[in-house]
Amino acid sequence: MGIGLAMMTTDCSTQPPLPSASTKGQRGAVFVVHPEQYPTTPGVYLFRGPGDEVLYVGKAKNLRRRLLAYRPDAPGLSLKTQAMLRRAVAVETVCTATEKEALLLEASLIKAHRPKYNIVLRDDKNYLLFAIDHQHPYPTLRTVRRVRVSKHTSYFGPYTSAGAARQTRRIIDGLFLLRKCRDTVFANRVRPCLQYHIGRCLGPCCLDVPREEYAAIVRQVELFLSGKSGELLSRLRQEMHQAAQALQFERAAQLRDQIRAIEATVEGQSAVLPGEHEDLDVWAAVEGERGLGIAVLFVRQGRVLGANAFRLTAAALQEALQAAVLQFYTGGRLVSSVLVTAPALPGAFAEALTEVAGHPVRLRSVRGERMRGLVRMAEANARQAQQVVPPAVRWERVVGPNRDVRRIEAVDVSHLHGQGVRAGMVVFEDGAAVPSAYRHYLLPAAEGRGDDLMALRLWAERRRAAGPPWPDLLLVDGGQGQVAAVAPLFEDLGVPVLGLAKGPSRRAGELEDRVYLPGRKNPLPLRPGSPELLLLQRVRDAAHRFVLAGQRQGRRQGLISALESLPGVGPATARQLRQRFHRVAELAQATEADLIALGLSPQRARAVLAAAQEAVSTANGASVDAMYRRGEEA
Repeated sequence: MGIGLAMMTTDCSTQPPLPSASTKGQRGAVFVVHPEQYPTTPGVYLFRGPGDEVLYVGKAKNLRRRLLAYRPDAPGLSLKTQAMLRRAVAVETVCTATEKEALLLEASLIKAHRPKYNIVLRDDKNYLLFAIDHQHPYPTLRTVRRVRVSKHTSYFGPYTSAGAARQTRRIIDGLFLLRKCRDTVFANRVRPCLQYHIGRCLGPCCLDVPREEYAAIVRQVELFLSGKSGELLSRLRQEMHQAAQALQFERAAQLRDQIRAIEATVEGQSAVLPGEHEDLDVWAAVEGERGLGIAVLFVRQGRVLGANAFRLTAAALQEALQAAVLQFYTGGRLVSSVLVTAPALPGAFAEALTEVAGHPVRLRSVRGERMRGLVRMAEANARQAQQVVPPAVRWERVVGPNRDVRRIEAVDVSHLHGQGVRAGMVVFEDGAAVPSAYRHYLLPAAEGRGDDLMALRLWAERRRAAGPPWPDLLLVDGGQGQVAAVAPLFEDLGVPVLGLAKGPSRRAGELEDRVYLPGRKNPLPLRPGSPELLLLQRVRDAAHRFVLAGQRQGRRQGLISALESLPGVGPATARQLRQRFHRVAELAQATEADLIALGLSPQRARAVLAAAQEAVSTANGASVDAMYRRGEEA
């Protein structure tokens, strides 16, 4: 998206401030903007701080007129803007041909730079969706998090609660006879699985199931997920009567039971917009002394599926709401209509929204009492988010006074008996995870040593070579030794390094995390349960989970590589075998029936067994088995 936006912009040279205007970020001094230097075209402007840091990104229909609002004597200059101007040392402009392009470029730059003084939702997660790929002759219901625009795939959702999505999936699996297996398993099966024998699948993997019959079930699932239960029940009742008239009483009884189960499932669901079959997202914002609260309701087929709310520290409600909506849909999210309760939206907003979403989006207006009820519900969620104030974190206890801790990086090291050494780094900004900035580091120079301190030093060298943005705080999972291994490489950058380690008592229920500083023997006296310690623990735990996930993925890949070294074993077969066997020797002792049960054909099963037995009986068997063991999960 960034490339496309750059191509849309027109040539507009950056106008540097006058020398007398630059304050070099001195505390208390305000950066002076000279609007007469800037053009009158649409575009975006970027305030930059020391070290070329992007502090704020804004868009304007007329850049010169908009920058007038940043003069020190401008009326209504908010405290937040004053704080930003005290840190700014330069302002840049990029001209665009239209206001719509300015909106798009602003959203792209905010997503790329995540400026401190902008509205940044920090909601990178994608909600759960159900997907059906109609290109497959016998499609299954998949759970996904990303929408890939395709005329062959149907999406249903979003589900903000994973529990609600799992419950819906369990209901569908019990009501409809769709296959449950993955495509790779489906392609390799030679006999039906347990789902067929307990009456929860038609067994199209092995049996001759008419595609028309299976397609009818897929259509039933689509009607159910679309909220069109009335149409689904009507069709099923018609089929039941036709089966009864044809004296197919067993089929009629099955349809009767399915109808009753569906009626019991949808009995508790109530449509807030009866007769509406269009997906709708309702946005609302409320303003108060504690900042802004913004909420979105997800309405699908007249029913509210879920909601999400954000708390922002911003002054301009309408500007914040527009920025939040564009950021939320950047990258493509499932929506066809949006209701934004803003007093007035520019004409370019709908065009920009369609472009960032990747498909046509319709802006709706409030009509009728039921629609106003949805707006009130969204406002209630926004008000609740606005009133929730997180506990204040006093970083001066940790990193000293006059330091602004916004970006925290945390690192942890993982290996299995000295093999597969890697470091995992996570990033948190303003207390929220930034998964797009997470990184794995493979450390081959530390292989076979089992030296965590050496691994940390190697990681610190790699991180320093990567360059900015530098963290305001670097957290290491460990104590004095781990901190001493990392801190010297960041000392000249002014990045404080902390270590978070377990206390002497490691029994369940008696864990005591302690914070260590470079050159300090005793840990910091942080109170258990304090906001500072709780945040550090959350960041440390995220780093631990992230590096372990990478370690397990690496072991799985190593295990598959070991299997693929056997003659006649490809990637698909290796993945199947990995789920059952833990050693090459164990595979060699298996029977042909064991492999057929995994979905292998008799010919393939005999070939794999012969290859495994030959590997174990030769001198190479030990090395192959060692590869297998290194790939095994701890």
